[in-house]
Amino acid sequence: MLISAFWGAVASMSLFLGSIVGICFALPQKLIAYLMALGTGVLIGASSFDLLVEALHTSGIVATSASFLGGALLFSIIELYLYKKGGSNRKRSHKKDVTHSGLAIYIGTLMDAIPESLIIGLSLLKNHQVDTLFIIAIFISNFPESLSSTVGLKKDGYSNQKILFLWASVVVISSISSFTGFIFLEKFSENATANIEAFGAGGLIAMVCSTMLPEAFEKGGPIVGFITCVGLIISLALTSLS
Repeated sequence: MLISAFWGAVASMSLFLGSIVGICFALPQKLIAYLMALGTGVLIGASSFDLLVEALHTSGIVATSASFLGGALLFSIIELYLYKKGGSNRKRSHKKDVTHSGLAIYIGTLMDAIPESLIIGLSLLKNHQVDTLFIIAIFISNFPESLSSTVGLKKDGYSNQKILFLWASVVVISSISSFTGFIFLEKFSENATANIEAFGAGGLIAMVCSTMLPEAFEKGGPIVGFITCVGLIISLALTSLS
């Protein structure tokens, strides 16, 4: 049981590490963009090769498609609300405009982190071992996410202590979410857990396409397309080794 909470914390710990780097160092914008592109590719690969393929084999194409699109639709609806509140810029490193809301950014980050952690708990429940590919994908994608957001929050006048507290609380909540996914979904059928994973995959891919990739392209230029493909191949290679 506790191992699920541990791995949920490990995967999200890069959020906290990224915030420390963002506070202590002024990294080039292009480097941040390239890291975001790499993380995007790894996360898309993990969601596709791992979560979706497994759900397809378990539940079939109709249920998997419905769950996947449902997750993407729910994320898009919530993202639309956050967009109006300023939370859609949570991964942006530039100064926010007057509609910026620190609370919206925080809620948006939790919206990204909680389903990731639930999936970690589910994978432990199904396979009785940690899904290495998914842990790596979340860890890699979270680092540039918090790094970029921290730079933006600093420009908005947030204190270092407040920024670190916000990211540390996300790590704690992610750990709890992973534990929850393991405990409360334990009695779900194999088909149900597969559909939940497909639902989460839809939300994750919608998230990286609407938030991480635009930021990466804006700061890094067309080369981020190739770097994203490198991340995708890394996921494929890790899948073949698992």
